Formats: sequence, C-alpha cells, structure tokens
Amino acid sequence: MLFLPIYDDNPTRRTPVVTMALIALCVMVFLWQLSLGARAGNLAVYSFGLVPAVLFGYADLPEPLRVVPPWMSVVTSMFMHGGFLHLAGNMLYLWIFGNNVEDSMGRGRFVVFYLLCGTAAALAQSFAAPTSEVPMVGASGAIGGVLGAYLVLHPRANVGVFFWFIIIVRVISVPAVLVLGFWFVGQILSGVTTPTSDDSGGVAFWAHVGGFVMGAALIPFFKRPEVRLLEPAHSRPFEVVPPGTRLRRGSVPEAGDRRRPFRW
Repeated sequence: MLFLPIYDDNPTRRTPVVTMALIALCVMVFLWQLSLGARAGNLAVYSFGLVPAVLFGYADLPEPLRVVPPWMSVVTSMFMHGGFLHLAGNMLYLWIFGNNVEDSMGRGRFVVFYLLCGTAAALAQSFAAPTSEVPMVGASGAIGGVLGAYLVLHPRANVGVFFWFIIIVRVISVPAVLVLGFWFVGQILSGVTTPTSDDSGGVAFWAHVGGFVMGAALIPFFKRPEVRLLEPAHSRPFEVVPPGTRLRRGSVPEAGDRRRPFRW
C-alpha cells in the first residue's frame, strides 16, 4: 500500500523564492557530493555533517577532516544528503508545504525560521545520543519545522494524497491535520522504538520531532500580523480526484533507507 502526499490546495500570493533557492542549493550540494566519488564523498559527510560526539567534545575528527568548526556543522549538515531518494523526499516535501509558510512570514524571516528549526532538530537528535560518532546529514529536521508551522497555519487545508492498494489507484483530498498529525506521531513512535545508541546509522527521528515542535512554536511569532492561524479549508475533504485531472505538484515520501549516515 502506498499513501503519498503530492500537493496541497493552498494558494500563495508571492513566488516562493527562498523555498526554491533552498531546493536549488541542496541539489547543487548533492551534485557536488556525487562529483567527489564514493570515498571522498563519505569523508565529506564527516567534514560537513553533524557528529554529536564532536559537537559536544567527546571525540575529535582527524585533522584533514576538520574543515568547519563543530558548531558550524549544525548548519552545513542541513544542505547535505545521503542519497538521491533522501534528497528527493526532503526537497519535494519542502516544495509542497514550504511555499505557504514562506508566504505567511516573508522571505527574510523564513530564512531565519528555517535555520532555527534545523538547529533545534540537530540538537534534539544530538542530545538523544550525545556520544554518537555517526554523522547526521539532511534537511528534514528543518523541513519538519515547516510542517509544524503549516499544521498550525492550515490544519484544515486539504492535501492531495496518492493512494495505491493492489489495483486501487486514487488521489484523495485529506485534511492536513491528519496527514501531518500522523506523520508527527509516526516520528515519535519510531524515535521511541529505535535505539539511539545504534552506530549503524538510519533515520534521525528525534531531529524530525524537534524541528516540528520548534516550527509549531515559532510560527505565531514569525507570521505577519494579518496572517491568521488555523485557517479554514479551501476545498472539501475526502474527495476523490477524477482520473486524468492535472495535478499541481508532486512529492515522494522520505527515504527510509537505514544505512549510514543518519538522515534527517
């Protein structure tokens, strides 16, 4: 069974320049990672990814890998990814939900908001496993903040979800409170049941949770004064989109690949 968000029904007033720039930057960084080759690419993950043990002073990187200060890796790690599916899932989730959040607060504030959510996400995962020597890379902690803000702004907005079960294929409009609420609960349950001391890498679930909570908490302070919270829906929920209807946006789910490094 596949249950996949692919677009939402919320209009925007301005072109989401920052959202598109973040996507472009992450793609360019990923292409740079690929250009390095397998060995150098893995070393770059340690140089620019976030290693909790290094951040908190429990370990040190070898001298050739000390490219940025440990605190700076909190930021650089947000723009690196562990594989194509990891990148695609994060960027397309950002494309679906980021434009409305950017529209609610303006471009400058959105940059600050995004970085704060990414920082909260990185620290949440790091505090969960402070001695871990596994590098963390990915934007989904910051994007979790975008999802948390979107839920507070537009809980009744409808998200077009691609549903596939054996021979049943449909696109269904589902309220954001259900789509994002189930996502958030899933991250908590996965975080509780996944050992944080496991050095085999995987998905950094607590980064997702930390980013989401930070985004939901910050949005009342970052939104423009005229923007309301808990906006009403723009369409009716649980409608089935007729086959052949032109879809406005596309998405893929976050990659669940459980290999090194931690992906968030």
